[in-house]
Amino acid sequence: MAVSSKQITCINSENQFGSLPLPPNSCPVEATLKAIGGRWKVLILHELFGGTKRFGELHRLLQGITQKMLTQQLREMEQDGLVHRQVYLLVPPKVEYSLTDLGKTLKPVLDAMHDWGVVFMQHNSSRAPSEHTISHAD
Repeated sequence: MAVSSKQITCINSENQFGSLPLPPNSCPVEATLKAIGGRWKVLILHELFGGTKRFGELHRLLQGITQKMLTQQLREMEQDGLVHRQVYLLVPPKVEYSLTDLGKTLKPVLDAMHDWGVVFMQHNSSRAPSEHTISHAD
């Protein structure tokens, strides 16, 4: 498989998306990792690519995430302009989450991460067990 080599250029302009606190001269890859990094954000995005979800739905779908962590991650993603939060004034209150247009642009990024992960897993599964460990000279 041929891998194209792209120079990773840095930006020297104001952040135009959301509230990511990025210093001047930040790298676009760093900005992407800041927006979707961590254990849960990619999984939240994956679920929202399937359509609008209520908080309880997301909590059930993301096994192992606490309500506090889900709330925190959704708030960060909303502040960054990736997720839209719609509150309906009902009793009990109804809140739905969906991807913004900016959030939807992450689909090819996650698809590429998936494809790379498949290759990486195949590569590691075809290696001998001794190749997975690092031996230290005593």
